[in-house]
Amino acid sequence: MSEEKKEYNTIEEDEISQNETEEILEEDDVKLAEETVSDTDEIVEEEQTAEEKTAEKKSLFGKKKKDKKDEKIEELTDMVKRQMAEFDNFRKRTEKEKASMYQIGAKEIVEKILPVVDNFERGLAMIPENEKENPVATGMAQIYKQLMAAFDEMGVKAIEAVGQEFNPDFHNAVMHVEDEEVEENIVVEEFQKGYLYKDCVIRHSMVKVAN
Repeated sequence: MSEEKKEYNTIEEDEISQNETEEILEEDDVKLAEETVSDTDEIVEEEQTAEEKTAEKKSLFGKKKKDKKDEKIEELTDMVKRQMAEFDNFRKRTEKEKASMYQIGAKEIVEKILPVVDNFERGLAMIPENEKENPVATGMAQIYKQLMAAFDEMGVKAIEAVGQEFNPDFHNAVMHVEDEEVEENIVVEEFQKGYLYKDCVIRHSMVKVAN
């Protein structure tokens, strides 16, 4: 064999050897890459597992313990809220008591004035028709009218009685009478007027009722 042919064969063998080396290197690179990916996946899985464990611990044992400062703030906030609620209840209760006291006081005053009103009405009823233009009679009528206007402004009103059905909540029956012209249980006569103060009975009407 000539030297040129030997040299050519040697070159071919070197090229084959180099190709095999490159293939081996490529295979090594692929294996290394696969191993790297595998390791990365394992690390990610481990991190996810750690996070899941942490989440489970939080769900089992609750949140992280609060600071003393935060606990004190919450305690003071709750205390302020309770005190505000108590003060609001106290204010409402006081207003209700004041309104009740005012109503009781007003009723007592009206009760004491009612006999005066009764006497005015009796006096006016006794004045003869021909003397109603008398200055004294006119003055009494004007005072009575002014008194009734003041009562109306205060919320004091007379209870309707005659012709109304007897109602024990407003009427006090002191006499019963047989009257065929009137239906049963109807008030036929009023002996003394009854009065209301803001829907509250101050005095019941004293009446006669038909059987």
